[in-house]
Amino acid sequence: MAGKHDQIAGSLIQDILSGHYRVSERLPSERDLAARFDANRGAVREAMKKLEQLGLVDVQPGGARVQDQGDASLDVMGHMLAQGDVPDATLVDQIMVVTNHLLGMAAEQAIELASDDEIKHIRSLAKPLMQVGLDQEAHFLARFELMQSIMTASRNMPLHMIARTLFEQMAPNLACLHQYTTFDGSEYSEFAYQLDDALRQRNKEALRATFEAFSNLNRETMMRAIAAAHKDVGQEAISR
Repeated sequence: MAGKHDQIAGSLIQDILSGHYRVSERLPSERDLAARFDANRGAVREAMKKLEQLGLVDVQPGGARVQDQGDASLDVMGHMLAQGDVPDATLVDQIMVVTNHLLGMAAEQAIELASDDEIKHIRSLAKPLMQVGLDQEAHFLARFELMQSIMTASRNMPLHMIARTLFEQMAPNLACLHQYTTFDGSEYSEFAYQLDDALRQRNKEALRATFEAFSNLNRETMMRAIAAAHKDVGQEAISR
């Protein structure tokens, strides 16, 4: 159960991300925030610590000022995605572009650095994706396992950490889209066969082309899901 300071932080994060407070604007005083949220000042201070850790505010003796969101930590992405009934399509697409590029880089490094046994293991994880009839949940888990193994085999810890953080921020906020997600198993199957062949040959050029196609397929799938969710939410609003 969320504590009072979490409730305060969540409300202030929402205010900042929605533009209620502008960059460089001073937030209300501890006393005013305590009165607003019917809380003690200790809870307000804890909330401010969370906002400061996210990089959304700069806390000084005279008070807290809103920071530019571009200076915030990656952990703020989850809060940004949670805005509104449906995640913002542009933000989701931008995150997917970054994570897919990171995965492609990891795969190229894995080809250079991974042992034959590691390559063999990665290839074995691609095999489930060759099945056209795999259900959505099993397909997602198979893709996740494959990505994890590639990241590990890359030996690139910073890359792995950034990709994992972005994924952890994105995944829970995309759960609302599962019912709207449809995918073409035959296209993913083709990707899996191409990936297997590129890994077998340790062919960087083929691998790069495969991941570019995979990235585009993932993005198209997600954009269709978001569009369908927006349409459903809009119809619900009209029927009220």
